[in-house]
Amino acid sequence: MTVLKALKKMFGKSEAEPLAPAAPLPVPQRQTESVSREPSAAEVHVPMPEHSAAIAPPVTSPTRAERPRRERAPKPVVIPWKPEDFVVEPQEGKTRFHDFPLAPELMHAIQDLGFPYCTPIQAGVLGYTLKGRDAIGRAQTGTGKTAAFLISIITQLTQTPPPKERYMGEPRALIIAPTRELVVQIAKDAEALTKYTDLNVMTFVGGMDFDKQLKHLEARHCDILVATPGRLLDFAQRGEVHLDMVEVMVLDEADRMLDMGFIPQVRSIIRQTPHKGERQTLLFSATFTEDVMNLAKQWTTDPAIVEIESLNVASDTVEQHIYAVAGADKYKLLFNLINDHGWERVMVFANRKDEVRRIEERLVRDGINAAQLSGDVPQHKRIKTLEGFREGKIRVLVATDVAGRGIHIDGISHVINFTLPEVPDDYVHRIGRTGRAGADGVSISFAGEDDSYQLPSIEEKLGRKISCETPPTVLLRPVVRVQRAIPAAE
Repeated sequence: MTVLKALKKMFGKSEAEPLAPAAPLPVPQRQTESVSREPSAAEVHVPMPEHSAAIAPPVTSPTRAERPRRERAPKPVVIPWKPEDFVVEPQEGKTRFHDFPLAPELMHAIQDLGFPYCTPIQAGVLGYTLKGRDAIGRAQTGTGKTAAFLISIITQLTQTPPPKERYMGEPRALIIAPTRELVVQIAKDAEALTKYTDLNVMTFVGGMDFDKQLKHLEARHCDILVATPGRLLDFAQRGEVHLDMVEVMVLDEADRMLDMGFIPQVRSIIRQTPHKGERQTLLFSATFTEDVMNLAKQWTTDPAIVEIESLNVASDTVEQHIYAVAGADKYKLLFNLINDHGWERVMVFANRKDEVRRIEERLVRDGINAAQLSGDVPQHKRIKTLEGFREGKIRVLVATDVAGRGIHIDGISHVINFTLPEVPDDYVHRIGRTGRAGADGVSISFAGEDDSYQLPSIEEKLGRKISCETPPTVLLRPVVRVQRAIPAAE
């Protein structure tokens, strides 16, 4: 009786007031977040040595199936804002974002990003996708296609309420991209556009801690998931992600996914999403090859086709030069160009990972702050490198085509092709890293005895000739290592 009185006292019950039975917990079918709860009286078991006073009851941990779903907290709107604050005057030949039925939260974010008028790909795509149609877009990187499909996704998810029964690991929108850098960039843009909504953005990429990504997935609902094919399949095969609730699916850079051999993985992913007639599908590619169009036919329903000829955009804003130079003199020319002109944000492209590593090592040895970006660099270091380059802490970024494909950094003054690419499309992507957002840029390509044969196909792609120049003799002088000042404390 002494222990029974102690228990009643502990739970705030008098002798005349019986303990109430515990209410049953909801039992969701899929993975949810763990939430602690108080034990019911029925769960309390106390050993009864006669000399005991009140003994605290043990807490029974809920099983995985007993864990309740978590309600997500909306992101607060910090700055008071109304649509009238975003004034953009109509201009002939230009489409405003005001011309589309976009939510105020989305318009606020668009204003923050400084985008009053749509780019051609945005104006062309949004006219169809905001009405719910599938679309196929042909556009190079740097033309605004990422914002085009993100605005479509955000509009769909904000206009349509989520299902009442929702579990962790069920994204409503899925974006598949071929490279880790592109995934990170898309997610960053998505975060900026959803900052005034309650939508959550998540990324799955290889080369980063799997358990850390899993914890993010278990912590909150996933509205927009951006992923590389391999890592997404890892999560799906383990039962951590379920794609049967996807309302909008985007395949970005489909031609690159074909080139990299990702299509079998993408097929496996798409089979786990709703039928193409029950989801909206957007496919973007820099080229409309026969293979790309066959894929689009399989995965879309009556798509609108929007083609933007962006090669002119690159050639109009980027001043292009080609230097005829012996392979043995390429590094001297590179070093002296950067050092003599004091360039502060330069991208250098090479075809192979070992070339990238050697160029970066020589630049660092000779006193120029450089970093490399290739498939051999761990993902966490790649992200840190990109941020350092974006912030101006890294002066020269040396990259392969695969690593450099998804880089969108404003302010890159020069792109240097240390070796000419084997694929003409890659030349266009490379020089598109500079001259962005209407700014002027310069590309300089080194044509040596081993790669000059690539020039005719590049010129055919561009639709015009590029004159070869002989570099000034002063730029071929031996390298003199940059002497950096050493602080007195050292």
